[in-house]
Amino acid sequence: MSSELIPLVATIIALGVASQVIADRLQVPSVLFLVIAGILVGPEVLGVVTLETFGGAETLSSIVGLSVAIIVFEGAFHLKLPKLREAPGAVVRLTTVGAAISLVGTALSVHYLLGANWDMAFLVGSLLVATGPTVITPILDIVPVRNRVAAALETEGVVNDVTAAILAIVVFEVVNNPGLTRMQIIEEFTVRLGIGVLFGLAVAGAVWYLLRHVDLSRGNAPQNARLIVLAGALVAYGAADFLRGEAGIAAVATAGMVLGNADLPYEEEIEAFKGDVTLVVLSFVFIGLAALLSFDNLIQLGVAGLAVVALVALVIRPLGVFLSTRGERYTLSERTFMSVVGPRGIIPASVATLFAVQLQSNGMEEAASLLVGVVFLVILLTVVFEGGFARHIAQALEVIPMRVIIVGGGTVGRALGERLEDRGENVVLIEKDVEMVERTRNEGFTVHHGDGTDTDELRSAGAENARIVVAATGDDDANLLVSQLADSKFDVDTIIARANNPDNVDAFEDLGVRTVSSSLATAWGIDNIIERPALANWMTEIGRSGDVQEVEVTSEDLVGKTIDELDAELPNGCIIALVGRDDENQVPSGDFTLQQGDHLTFLGRKEAVREALDWCHPHD
Repeated sequence: MSSELIPLVATIIALGVASQVIADRLQVPSVLFLVIAGILVGPEVLGVVTLETFGGAETLSSIVGLSVAIIVFEGAFHLKLPKLREAPGAVVRLTTVGAAISLVGTALSVHYLLGANWDMAFLVGSLLVATGPTVITPILDIVPVRNRVAAALETEGVVNDVTAAILAIVVFEVVNNPGLTRMQIIEEFTVRLGIGVLFGLAVAGAVWYLLRHVDLSRGNAPQNARLIVLAGALVAYGAADFLRGEAGIAAVATAGMVLGNADLPYEEEIEAFKGDVTLVVLSFVFIGLAALLSFDNLIQLGVAGLAVVALVALVIRPLGVFLSTRGERYTLSERTFMSVVGPRGIIPASVATLFAVQLQSNGMEEAASLLVGVVFLVILLTVVFEGGFARHIAQALEVIPMRVIIVGGGTVGRALGERLEDRGENVVLIEKDVEMVERTRNEGFTVHHGDGTDTDELRSAGAENARIVVAATGDDDANLLVSQLADSKFDVDTIIARANNPDNVDAFEDLGVRTVSSSLATAWGIDNIIERPALANWMTEIGRSGDVQEVEVTSEDLVGKTIDELDAELPNGCIIALVGRDDENQVPSGDFTLQQGDHLTFLGRKEAVREALDWCHPHD
């Protein structure tokens, strides 16, 4: 057995690493390649990975259970409270209203389209409530959506993994014991959830105490911290699961969430280590579960099975998302993206595997085939299409905003951030002062706590995906260093720096950094009030009722038209103030003819300016 298991483990790890590398190169979620690799080496194709190689379905279920525990713990560890504040209302509704719609809608589809009895229909529905961090996290790694969208999807994945696993266990009890009363069903759910939460809190407290109050400095302290956290996750899962099946998922989710927000020592080393471990266990889970995939089960479902998947992905999921995000700050494109990117993950597959084994042992072969077939068909198609095309979907819906990084959360940084966010930019402020971080977050900004002059902190804040970096601190040396890093390490398109001392402007401009002198800007502002009071008064309205925006002409319909012709079609309350061509700007005459790539500066009412921008650059 061991001689067969060693090359099998090596093969799975190698395939997992290869899948991750290919996914990074192609900017596609790794789960897509893991599923493909699992099918190729599974019993339906090459036959390298089968149930027998793992010693049977129960052994595989145990391996999958421990792997899922690590994955859920890692996902919960990353759910920081500041991130959760980005979308509190949506998160609550997605995990309640959205989950209920998914449960009932899926059950109705399975009952009426596949002819399953109500118990089996609700069993399938309870399993397919879960999206899960195993599929959502790899997608968000390569699709950097706005923080509010990522926070909602990540939290939904972790919370619904827990509720789906426990809910499915309770429904399965009903399938095996039809005589259970409603109160007994509620009691089963509550007990499992309560045991999980209690064990999670207890283990989190023990781990926190060890890391905070026990001297780990002897030997390799970061390594000891990593091992303690990993052991804590496994202990929480094992102890809770021993008392009640699937309570372990609630335990690791609780422990991960508490420890992730507990300001642990060596937190960065712990996060990096867990990420590497998760990569390995993801490989085992996806490739190992391919051993349970039977094409016969999928084929037997026929067109009705495909119709169930279509309803789950294209009707039920969007309905839940749109109802859950109503009244929030999400744009229509963001809500659509959240609707069509909700692939099902490991919890449904692993728990369905466990149920199928028990159903088969009870002589319910048809029910087992239906359960595994529907669950795996939904997982397979949603992972392949929604996971594989997630980045393309995001690009088509234009929900991947280039970030604007503002280093410095003081008055200048917050005022600038407010104006940019009002125009739809994805703004992240970097601030190292704890009190200022809290104040800025309370004002509704996305804030990264750290030193903006540190390369790693800039990277963590999203500088690799930044279109603009603004150095706006009160320290010119810090602003100069931020500008240098943004240029040399991240190749940012636009770098703007605040010069507090006018004598330092030349040093910034020698680096090619666009510089604004605080002293000179104040002087110009006062001069405008004295010499051009009407314009100065109107400029103060920018960001409230008025706006000035520059845009590149990309619409073919506008090329060759004159300014007079454009003026006749512009929205009311908006004018063309400047035209830029070949790095030269001018106030255009009426017969000035537009060319592709010209830059127009619009001035006027905010709504009219936004409408003009969409007209000239419809794909912006």
